[in-house]
Amino acid sequence: MSDLGAGFGYLMKGQRWVAQHGRWFGFGLLPGLVTLVVYAGALIGLGYGADDLVGWATPFADDWSSPWQGILRTGLTALVFVFGLFLAVITFTAVTLLVGQPFYESLSEEVDRSEGGEVPESGLPLWRELWISARDSVRILLRVALYGIILFACGFIPVLGQTVVPAIGFCVSGFFLAEELTAVALQRRGMVLGDRLVLLRGRRMLVLGFGVPLVLAFLIPFVAVFLMPGAVAGATLLARDLVDPAPAPAPAPAPDPEPGPGPGPGTTGSGDAPTPRAWSA
Repeated sequence: MSDLGAGFGYLMKGQRWVAQHGRWFGFGLLPGLVTLVVYAGALIGLGYGADDLVGWATPFADDWSSPWQGILRTGLTALVFVFGLFLAVITFTAVTLLVGQPFYESLSEEVDRSEGGEVPESGLPLWRELWISARDSVRILLRVALYGIILFACGFIPVLGQTVVPAIGFCVSGFFLAEELTAVALQRRGMVLGDRLVLLRGRRMLVLGFGVPLVLAFLIPFVAVFLMPGAVAGATLLARDLVDPAPAPAPAPAPDPEPGPGPGPGTTGSGDAPTPRAWSA
């Protein structure tokens, strides 16, 4: 459980870092603002059209009597909107990172520089970095969509669908959100998607401690935009310690044994009986 708290600590460290470097905070806001406008329009459109979509997808319920038709379609409409919100939370990061690749790359490098040590650089042209980021984001989104379909289906299970399934959904969202954010720093260290997933799975609770609170915060309108620069900074700090963990402190040296009492008068230091003094003639 300590890893959960440590993961949340990285999130706070990232927000603290951008608060202390105001220029980079403003620099990192721009991609999120652009993406937010696009996503807000999409979610508003989904909110208005979800009931029509459900009505088109359930023609078999046209002849159902009240209240069963309303219960079915209202429940499905809510699930469609929640599923769209779920995908929006996950894809928001991917799209924002893709739009803001040069911005967040520079921010991540500055975090590395401020923390000391090596500052890795990919050495790839921008178009190549964009292509790798887009390709990896599609792979992640396919995984998320698969989990989303499974969880959507499990949402119809009584009791579990309204308690356990949403909790699992937040954990899935948090893990892949953390993967997207740490990818900025890990790609500069030459790690491909498969290696990154293995690395993050090895410290799953640490990753969830970082990603799940961020998912919950991203559900609040506009918060994602303002947390994004700090999230990238915190993910860079997390990636640094995952790749090159800090060495464990050396054990303290054992104390020297306390010296015993010195030899008494007329005795030798070896503990032998005193040698008789020779009398001179």
